[in-house]
Amino acid sequence: MDTGKPDNQDDVTKFWREEREEGAVYSAYLKRVTYRSQARLEDEHDREFSHLMWETQKIRVIKAGTLEKLVESLATVRGELDSTYVNIFLATYRTFATARQVLELIIKRYKILKSCYKDDKSEVNELQLKTLRSVISVWLDTYPEDFHEDPDYPCLHLLETFVQCHLPDSDLAERARHRIERFKKDHAGRDGEIEFRFSICDEVDHMIETAYHKPLVFQEISNKHFAEQLTCRDAELFRKVVPHHCIGAVWSRRGRSDSKEGASVLATIQQFNRVSLRVIAIVLKTAKSKASQRAKLLQKWILIAQELRELKNFSSLKAIISGLQSHPVYRLRRMWHALPKEAMILFEELSEIFSGENNQINSRELLMKEATAKFPDLDSHHKTLKRRNMLKRQSWIENGIVQGTVPYLGTFLTDLNMIDTAHPDMTEDGLINFEKHRKEFEVLAQLKLLQSAAQIYNIKTDEAFWIWFDSVRVYSESESHEMSCEIEPPVEGSARIKKKSARLTPLELAFAQSLSLGHRPARFEPSKFALFSCGLDRNSLSSIPDTLTASLAGPLMSHSSSTSSVISSDSDCTSPYRSSDTCVIRVSLETSLIANTHIYKSIMLKNTDHTHTTIKKILEKYSVEGPPEDYCLLQILPDGELLIPQGANVFYALNNSVDDLKFVVRSRAEQESLSSHKHRGKRRLKKLSL
Repeated sequence: MDTGKPDNQDDVTKFWREEREEGAVYSAYLKRVTYRSQARLEDEHDREFSHLMWETQKIRVIKAGTLEKLVESLATVRGELDSTYVNIFLATYRTFATARQVLELIIKRYKILKSCYKDDKSEVNELQLKTLRSVISVWLDTYPEDFHEDPDYPCLHLLETFVQCHLPDSDLAERARHRIERFKKDHAGRDGEIEFRFSICDEVDHMIETAYHKPLVFQEISNKHFAEQLTCRDAELFRKVVPHHCIGAVWSRRGRSDSKEGASVLATIQQFNRVSLRVIAIVLKTAKSKASQRAKLLQKWILIAQELRELKNFSSLKAIISGLQSHPVYRLRRMWHALPKEAMILFEELSEIFSGENNQINSRELLMKEATAKFPDLDSHHKTLKRRNMLKRQSWIENGIVQGTVPYLGTFLTDLNMIDTAHPDMTEDGLINFEKHRKEFEVLAQLKLLQSAAQIYNIKTDEAFWIWFDSVRVYSESESHEMSCEIEPPVEGSARIKKKSARLTPLELAFAQSLSLGHRPARFEPSKFALFSCGLDRNSLSSIPDTLTASLAGPLMSHSSSTSSVISSDSDCTSPYRSSDTCVIRVSLETSLIANTHIYKSIMLKNTDHTHTTIKKILEKYSVEGPPEDYCLLQILPDGELLIPQGANVFYALNNSVDDLKFVVRSRAEQESLSSHKHRGKRRLKKLSL
């Protein structure tokens, strides 16, 4: 007797065709479902023959549709709950609808099905009603913040009214009331906390804190304790990140005055900047220190970075590497020459983790390998470091040590931003492009998995450490540059450059040559790993405390580290967002109308886009008005800039030999002034060489 239960191990699903109906486009798949027979069969031959019982089912997956059709698809044609689709929808719907719109459509759909159920009490109809109730329940439990609408909570009241009328036996009404009470209580508690905070004098509070804690000194703080405290803070912030706030379309709204989204993401970005800026500040703080003394500070930061690597904290690890690779620090060649060889090798190995080659493949593979591992898999090309790592690994195994993981959030934000740029929100038919949101969900799912891994840490906060950490003064871009030049003045003249070139690396030589022209290198920085890959732009700075604003606007955050999405499987392609007719490029704008705009955003470049069209797109991206003819477009290359001629097809005119396609738009007047300045500098070098 056939039980009708499928044996899913033998299921085969193949794409069949695309199907269209009014308001929706579906991908139709044919799925072969094999059945097992539980009849008592006399011999083994009959048992094998029973496995040939199968049937083909058609499955439709929505690709694009109106909001009504997307809500309708929450329950399948058979009335079942497609958990994958429901999870994707609830995680991404905020980019194309509000919670009120979705809830009203679910209620409307439920009422239609219920009215039909009176006439046709079929099993499918009953299953669809049950599925919609389950969707509301899952939504309320999984995303309670969607219903947190102070002070009236309209969605919760709407849900409560609906349940009382149509689902009198359900506990949803009680749960909705419970949510309202909890939100009101939390709101009252926050108000009380704010009032209490302002009732205490900051000076008195500071005196109490310093009376109980001896002031800390950077060199006296153990490297392990330093790394543990950074990890404790980073893990706490990462666990609080709301994954759907990271989506490109949501994150891009973070600067609007009426948007409250992205606060959890911004907190992580602020912490990253706080660490990087303090790395720079501590190294540059004392101008009169000897190079050997400053090298000890540098070495300590590298050892702290290694401790972070052992804790699998890639966020602060990258923050420290970025600080050490920033221009004011990296140009201090005497300090770097005084660094012990072993420390320099360690720094190079840690830097290699975040190499920008092939879409940061090193850091991505390492993160996937160690995300849920008990402890890191350390390796080194240096014999001493390799032996030390082996001993540490053996110690972790013997002591049963388990470490959590804190990833670098900027990689995920950049991936989501690239997906948002590469895939349109709407199809040509005006339907919501749901395939885009499936790709976004793949990245969000990785984030949620890593948030679970970040809960493993068991580190207590040291208040004395954070009092010291917050007391370290950070410097603005101009201040850091001036302090760096005071420590090691810029090299004057090409003769001096040639004299020292034997001891300089190519990277340092390029800096020396640029500085000899009497001005700072406009775009060439050792660090390619700055925080603006997290998506932070000028609009975001309005929500950062004024004491940090000046520092956060510096070149530390000028570059982005990732150019494409982790969901691509095309390993032969240097970037999954390049094709034969399109590619995603990162752009920045330099104009006197907007200060400090070394901020990269992304646009889609088509093979039909000429210079005029591309400049117009970039100006619109930065909300700058003006004729494109007043601006010029330049591609940023490792060894300089390539001016794209007016009227050229940008897609074919760009230099395609670099993996990271970065462009800058500059006003023609500023470009002419800059070119003139460089020409005078070259003539000056020529005279000096004569």
